[in-house]
Amino acid sequence: MKCAISRQEVTESRADGRGSAVVVGTSLAGLMTALCLSRAGIDVTMLERSDDSGRTGAAVHVGEGLLERLTGRSETGALPHGVQTWFTVHGRLRAAVEADGRIELHQNVRVRDVGQDDGSAWAVTSDGRTFRGDIVVGADGHRSTVRRAVCPDNADATFAGYLIWLGLTEEWALPPGTRWPGDVAYLESGDCILLGYPLPGPDGSTAMGTRQLGWAWYDRGRNDLLRRSGCVADDIVRHSLTGADIPDQTYRELADEARRRWPSPWRDAILDCTDRHAVIGTPIAEYVPDSLAMGRLALVGDAAHVPTPMTGSGFGASLSDAEALADAVRAGVRGDRAVAALRDYERRRLTAARSMVESGRQFSRRFAGRRG
Repeated sequence: MKCAISRQEVTESRADGRGSAVVVGTSLAGLMTALCLSRAGIDVTMLERSDDSGRTGAAVHVGEGLLERLTGRSETGALPHGVQTWFTVHGRLRAAVEADGRIELHQNVRVRDVGQDDGSAWAVTSDGRTFRGDIVVGADGHRSTVRRAVCPDNADATFAGYLIWLGLTEEWALPPGTRWPGDVAYLESGDCILLGYPLPGPDGSTAMGTRQLGWAWYDRGRNDLLRRSGCVADDIVRHSLTGADIPDQTYRELADEARRRWPSPWRDAILDCTDRHAVIGTPIAEYVPDSLAMGRLALVGDAAHVPTPMTGSGFGASLSDAEALADAVRAGVRGDRAVAALRDYERRRLTAARSMVESGRQFSRRFAGRRG
C-alpha cells in the first residue's frame, strides 16, 4: 500500500508552517479526524490507549468511497460501502493512518490530563510524558478526558435507562437451511427491540457460507444488573459488560427470551452467541454538548456528542466533525489562528450535534419509560 502522504509532501507541509495537532484516541472519529487533518496539511500525533476489543456485533453504514473522501487518494485501499462490521471499518482506517507519513501514532498511551497556554496545547500521559501541538483534539469517547477540560460544567454523558446486547455470529454456525436475510431487520417484542443486520465475512467476502449476522438487542429490563456490576454508577456509564462478566443466569435468560421473542435467523444467531458467551452488554449513554471547543482544545465523535445508537447517526456525525474541523483549520493553526479556527469549527457543528442527540433522547425517554 502506498503512503497516503509522501515524505516529500510532509517536508513541504512543515515548511508551510500550517501547524500540528495532537489527537487523543483512535476511535473511528479519531482516525477519520487524523486523516482529514493530514489532508489539510496539519501534522498529527495520535495517542492510542489500547485496541478496542469490546465491539462484538457493532456495525456501521459506510458510504461510497469513504477512504478516498478522507485522504484524497484513490490508492489508499478499498472499503466496501454498505453495512460493515466496526472491526472492518476500524482496520481499514487504521491502515490508512499507518500509511500516512504526516501522522505519527503512539500506542499504549493513557492520557490523564490536557492543557493549553497562549502558544500551544498538550496532553499528559499516565507515565509522565507530554505531547504538544498547536491544538489538541479529543476523540476519546463518551468518557472523554479532553471533554473535562473543554466543558468542566457539563463533563459526563448520562445513562439513558437501558442497554443493548451485541453479538456477531458466522453463517456456518447457523442451523442448516437457515434462510439468509436480505436486509436489516427491525423487530419489536414487548419491551424489547431487536436490530439485525447481515454482514460480509471477516475477509470481506459475501459468498454463501462466509457471511456474518450481527444483532443489537435493546433491553430496558436489566438496569439492576448494570448497577450491581458497576457498569452504571451515579447515573454515569462506567463500562460495558463483557462476555466473562455476564452472569450465567443472564445468558440463560437471554437464550430463553430469544426463543420466545425473535424469529429465525436472529434467534439462531443470538443462541449461538449466548452458547459461546460471546455477547457484549453496553449501557447506553447520551450527551448533549454545550460547546465543542475551548481555546486550543476541540472535541469530535463521542467525545463531542453521544446519541443513542438508535439514531443511526453517530458514524456520519463523526465524519462530519472530521471534515468540518479540517475545513476550519485549512489556513493553519499556528499562533492566533488556532483559537479562531476551532471557534469556526464549533460554529459549523454545534447546532447539528445538539439536534442529533436531542432527537435520540426522545426515543430513549419513550423506550426507557421516562417522562418529560
